[in-house]
Amino acid sequence: MSKDNFLGNESGIHGQYKTWFLDYASYVILERAVPAIEDGLKPVQRRILHAMKEMDDGRFNKVANIIGQSMQYHPHGDASIGDALVNMGQKDLLIETQGNWGDVRTGDDAAASRYIEARLSKFALEVAFNAKTTEWQLSYDGRKNEPVTLPMKFPLLLAQGAEGIAVGLSTKILPHNFCEIIEAAIKHLRGKKFELFPDFQTGGMIDVTHYNEGKRGGKVKVRAHIEELDKKTLVIRDVPYGVTTAQLMDSIVKANDQGKIKIKKVTDNTAANVEVLVDLAPGISTDITIDALYAFTDCEVSISPNACVIAEQKPRFITVHDLLRSSAELTKDLLKKELEIKLAELQDKWHYTSLEKIFFEEKIYKELEKKHETWEKVLMAIDKAFGPFKKQLKKEISKEDIVKLTEKPVRRIYKLDIDELNAQIGNIDKEIKQVKYDLENLVDFAVAYYDNLLKKYGKGRERKTEIKLFESIQAKQVAIANAKLYVNRSEGFIGTGLKKDEFVDDCSDLDDIIAFTKAGKMKVVKAADKVFIGKDILHVAVFKKNDERTTYNMIYADGKTGISYAKRFNVTSVTRDKEYDLTKGSDKSKVHYFSVNPNGEAEAVKIVLSPSSSARNKELEFYFEELEIKGRGSMGNQVTKYPVKSVKFKEAGRSTLSGRKLWFDNNFGRLNTEGKGSFLGMFDSEDRLLIIYSNGNYEISDTELSQRIDGEKVLLIEKFDPEKIITAVYLDKEKLQFNIKRFKIETTTLRNKFFFIKEGEGNQLQTVTTDETPVLVMQSGRGAQIRKAKIKVNKVVEVMGWKAVGAKLADYSKTVEMDWEKKKPEDNQQPELF
Repeated sequence: MSKDNFLGNESGIHGQYKTWFLDYASYVILERAVPAIEDGLKPVQRRILHAMKEMDDGRFNKVANIIGQSMQYHPHGDASIGDALVNMGQKDLLIETQGNWGDVRTGDDAAASRYIEARLSKFALEVAFNAKTTEWQLSYDGRKNEPVTLPMKFPLLLAQGAEGIAVGLSTKILPHNFCEIIEAAIKHLRGKKFELFPDFQTGGMIDVTHYNEGKRGGKVKVRAHIEELDKKTLVIRDVPYGVTTAQLMDSIVKANDQGKIKIKKVTDNTAANVEVLVDLAPGISTDITIDALYAFTDCEVSISPNACVIAEQKPRFITVHDLLRSSAELTKDLLKKELEIKLAELQDKWHYTSLEKIFFEEKIYKELEKKHETWEKVLMAIDKAFGPFKKQLKKEISKEDIVKLTEKPVRRIYKLDIDELNAQIGNIDKEIKQVKYDLENLVDFAVAYYDNLLKKYGKGRERKTEIKLFESIQAKQVAIANAKLYVNRSEGFIGTGLKKDEFVDDCSDLDDIIAFTKAGKMKVVKAADKVFIGKDILHVAVFKKNDERTTYNMIYADGKTGISYAKRFNVTSVTRDKEYDLTKGSDKSKVHYFSVNPNGEAEAVKIVLSPSSSARNKELEFYFEELEIKGRGSMGNQVTKYPVKSVKFKEAGRSTLSGRKLWFDNNFGRLNTEGKGSFLGMFDSEDRLLIIYSNGNYEISDTELSQRIDGEKVLLIEKFDPEKIITAVYLDKEKLQFNIKRFKIETTTLRNKFFFIKEGEGNQLQTVTTDETPVLVMQSGRGAQIRKAKIKVNKVVEVMGWKAVGAKLADYSKTVEMDWEKKKPEDNQQPELF
């Protein structure tokens, strides 16, 4: 054959290239990587479960034996089967395990297959198998039958999750909570709306804001729980989904090596529970380090779900809600099939039992004693004898029925046996009636089925991953200063590599740097080794975006007119690397005086005019507090039209800014200045916060925005006034009584929690106020037995020390409700309680 003929032949190389890749892609998608929508299983998983069902005798089997049994159905050898089996076993749902099956938290591998054992769980036996409703196909070698799909009466794919990479597409379905899946299925069957969010064996926290029902393009953020063990140590209590403790520790060490965080060491103490200890370097904030761990390490990861399944022999991208609905409807259909099969079996049983009863009760069996010529005539005679009774039956009498009757022992003629047959028929009638009722009320039957699953298998499968909103962490704000910033003022260079020049400050490689020159130019640049700003640099600092407190005071001379102007301005946002002119824009303009004030301070300066000027008074004073703070582009106010020789600092001034407004967002446990959450008031730099927690601790804190506050436990947060009296009611669990106490804060240590109620297991703060004249409203009892009382606390409870136990208020009761009487509008307002 010629070359041209060979290439042109469809069965040649051209034909192979045309079809083989498509065949290969289809095979990988359908037979390897993507699960089926019907049972939520990939082919290898389905074959393993089928093999285990064949082996099932209630005892554990060696995994090596299970692999061998599965190889009769699966064409890809023991390695793929073993990996899939271990993966299913670690999910603790369909397979009960025995031995060392590895640990998804630490990444430890399972022991060899000859050492570990497995069997199907009771749950799997209940939901995944029914030979009567299974569709079968020949195995790859044609020797055995295997299921096309298992008759799965549960949304398995949502419970276990799935991940696979095929040719040209992939799937990533996150696992969801067992109990929530069942509850959602029940809601769907009842026609109600439902929500489903991922839940992981590894615990942690998850932000599902952008989950988007698991569709392509959605995203979830997953975090580990990090706690402050003490001021020098953090402890990580779990790992994000898909991250092992080894990977987590590697990411922390890497962040430390890159200078993003500063730690002394990280230690893995994981045993029954995850425990990774992070020892901090001296002087490092625990709150900022926690944020940095989320920003720079695998303590927080983003996961992009991509729900792809095989439906009708095609890959389909759907939502987890679609998966739930499909599975619930499939379960209902399978239950219907099972009921229909059961009804047919009961009707057959009723038919034959009725035949048996008539056969003996009406003595039709005596036809066997008569002398008929052939066996066929005996059967015909018996059939004829049934003639008068056929109306009692619900189906035709077959030859097989009569043959089966002739094989019955004659002892059935006794009355007791006939009574037993009557009882059996009655029971079968009841069963038939119930099955028909269930078929007519299929939704109720399916709901009852799911309810039963929840009762039998739901215990211990409660949600492990906490659903929570995550605040956005700005990497710049939490990066540790891992570099040093230098400046060469005369030549106009700044950078981290100018180590022979003037040191300015510590910074991080993520910071922006702001710089001002004597020519009145300003520029913000990225921290780098060496950057040119402009000659005669006046000021260099790390730039804080949206900083409305730092105020720049400046006096400059316009190069065109010689007139000097004064201005005050903030720099809240800029375009990086763009040069801004802070003067009127004329050439040869120059800055006479420049100061940076972190809290809007307005100093006084002494201006000395040129001796050759025509001004009579050659010295004058200027007070910056007379100027308003305007934008950086403002021209400023005229100071003098005469040439200026020098401007010198005279005396410090007060801040012209009002206090900073602060809010507390208890969703994130953060203070902020953006108006999110509850307004706390105006705060000056020396003001402090009082925070009281439900566990009986109080804390005095500064107003640093980077600190983390446990918002879920906060009962009261307000500006701290040491003269205010705190009134608190708490539960003494040991004595089963409520105690009340009034006290003043006597401690001064910042960011240190002090326990101020009686120590004891179960003791908990009920309510607290700093009102000057608190009135406690108590209600107890229910229905007609409700009793209310008002207590003017300051009249009956004296002020005591903060460590005092307090006085008994009332006996404990679950029906007791407490609240503070609301003040009238003209009265002083209470701080907001949480």
